[in-house]
Amino acid sequence: MADACQHHHHDGPPGAAEVERALDAAGTRLTAEGERMTAARSRVLALLLAAGEPVKAYDLIARFGEDGQPAKPPTVYRALEFLERKGLAHRIASISAYVACTSGGRDHAAAFLICDCCGTTREVSSPVAGDLGRAADAAGYAIERTTIEAHGRCPACRIAV
Repeated sequence: MADACQHHHHDGPPGAAEVERALDAAGTRLTAEGERMTAARSRVLALLLAAGEPVKAYDLIARFGEDGQPAKPPTVYRALEFLERKGLAHRIASISAYVACTSGGRDHAAAFLICDCCGTTREVSSPVAGDLGRAADAAGYAIERTTIEAHGRCPACRIAV
C-alpha cells in the first residue's frame, strides 16, 4: 500500500536484521512443532515481514522470485494458508491483504487498527476476545481463528487533517 496522504509518517518497514531474527524465530518454533519452514513459506513470510504493512497476494506473487520472476499463484497461496494456520500471518479481509503476525504467538485473537487515509495497519491485542470465547463456549462452538478489523485514522493522519 502506498501512502495516500501527503504528510509524514515516522514508521517504516523493519530492517534486514529484524526480518532475519523473525524468520529464525518462526523456523525454530515450527521445528519444535514438528513442521517445516520450506523455501516458499520462508520467502512469503520474509516478504510480509519486510513490507511492514499489509500486502495483497498478487503483489506477493509478483515479488516472490529473487530473480524478478513471479511465483505460480498456488505456491504463494499455499504458503499463506500455512502461515495463517500457524499464526505467523493474518489475512485482513476488508482490504484483501496479508500481514505478518507481530504477536509471536499462535493462539490469539488478532485485532487490527487500519488507517483509511494512509493504509497503516497495526496489530493490537483484542479487547473482546475473552467475551467472544465465553459466548462460543456457551454455544458449544470451538473458535479456531478470530480477526477483528477497525477502520479509522492513525495519529499522523488525525493530526494532518
